Amino acid sequence: MKIAIVVLGLLVVLAVLVAWYGQRWIRMRRGGGVSVALRWRPDAARSSWHLGLGRYEGDEFVWYRVWSLRTGPDRVFQRASMQIADRRDPSGTEAYAVPEGSTVLRCESPTQEAIEIAMGPGALTGFLSWLESAPPGRRLPRAS
Repeated sequence: MKIAIVVLGLLVVLAVLVAWYGQRWIRMRRGGGVSVALRWRPDAARSSWHLGLGRYEGDEFVWYRVWSLRTGPDRVFQRASMQIADRRDPSGTEAYAVPEGSTVLRCESPTQEAIEIAMGPGALTGFLSWLESAPPGRRLPRAS
């Protein structure tokens, strides 16, 4: 009897987690977005790629990690402070960890740590356009 209660409790917890994740995934996808892999602290020896969904929200690029139970974005990047320091193709085993046909951008900011973003050709064009655009009267450095 005690084992049945424990198993039932675990099943309830699992059902709640699946429902939570499903609701988060639907909410994330409903607003549109692009497949993006992100790596923070790219200079660290053990940094790894994390798959996610990126979305443009005004002057912010928000990133939602695929396997996360967070209700909001996992990372938020401000357009005004973000600059592209380097552009390269994925090397070695990186090609398996990032979206197909990706280009890797190293982005630096005075207010945040350096990151690397990997995205496919269509997403890259949109990202560069978003990064270079600015409201009237404000100039931003060229992204490409």
